[in-house]
Amino acid sequence: MDLSIHTTVLPHDDPDAALVFYRDLLGFEVRKDVGEGRMRWITVGPAGRPDTSLLLSPPAVDPGITDAERRTIAEMMAKGTYGWILLATDDLDGTFEKLRAGGAEIVQEPTEQPYGMRDCAFRDPAGNQIRIQEAR
Repeated sequence: MDLSIHTTVLPHDDPDAALVFYRDLLGFEVRKDVGEGRMRWITVGPAGRPDTSLLLSPPAVDPGITDAERRTIAEMMAKGTYGWILLATDDLDGTFEKLRAGGAEIVQEPTEQPYGMRDCAFRDPAGNQIRIQEAR
């Protein structure tokens, strides 16, 4: 099989704040913006890489999710323990400083990890953890 990751999903609870973070701060391009109000599905991705996308989706909208599950998802998002993604950059320090200057919530400053990777971490406006690794 010849498979690739095309799109992954993270929840958002404020589409406008998500756009500011992913488009304006991370520099992702907006590929689609469907819906209205808080019920918007926004597809973003790295410029020049049309085959890789991130779908920012309203949380817990699947009709198969129970009310108890919706509450659990909302609680986990509020704590920052529900969604996360791992990104990579050639310039970890520069990326970190840009995100810090842009007001992103810092979880971890650039650190050499015991497993051989240098990375940092932030939270997006919905509480999702964004870990950024230094490409080596």
